[in-house]
Amino acid sequence: MRTSTRQMLKVLYVLSWVIFVGVCIEAGSFIVNAVFILVNPAVVKNLWHEADLSDLYQYNHGYFFVMNVFMSIVAVLKACIFYLIIKILHGKKLNIRQPFNKEMGRFIFSISFLALLAGLFSGWGVTYAEWLVGKGVNMPDIRYLHLGGADVWLFMSVILFVIAQMFRRGIEIQSENELTV
Repeated sequence: MRTSTRQMLKVLYVLSWVIFVGVCIEAGSFIVNAVFILVNPAVVKNLWHEADLSDLYQYNHGYFFVMNVFMSIVAVLKACIFYLIIKILHGKKLNIRQPFNKEMGRFIFSISFLALLAGLFSGWGVTYAEWLVGKGVNMPDIRYLHLGGADVWLFMSVILFVIAQMFRRGIEIQSENELTV
């Protein structure tokens, strides 16, 4: 049985929704936990399931919130990427017959820019966590902070930027062809 492009896009649409909900929950939990800790700091150890940042909170409240900001920003950027994917798949703006359109070019460029930001903030977060470890703070592993993979985000950003430039040229050629017909 052959899978059509339309069926594959429907599967990707559902999968994008599942991932989007997951990263929204992750981003929301980081933000809500930070706010909740402001109200009741005694429960800091109970809020973090995998990433226990209670030692960091005891060491310095400001450092704790900076680390939380890095984790929140990266999670929000991931959610934004999947929001854009859902938006383009749901809005039926993906035209297979004429893929080189301005909407698709903007989409690819936006994803590239968000991936660049995710890579930068992820890298800064990892560097910040390593700096804190150097100061003697007991920090969880980077994978538990959801900050790993900065190099992958940056690599993906560059690849998508190159593809966005190809799409830009494709849009120009397609526009020239439409004018000559």
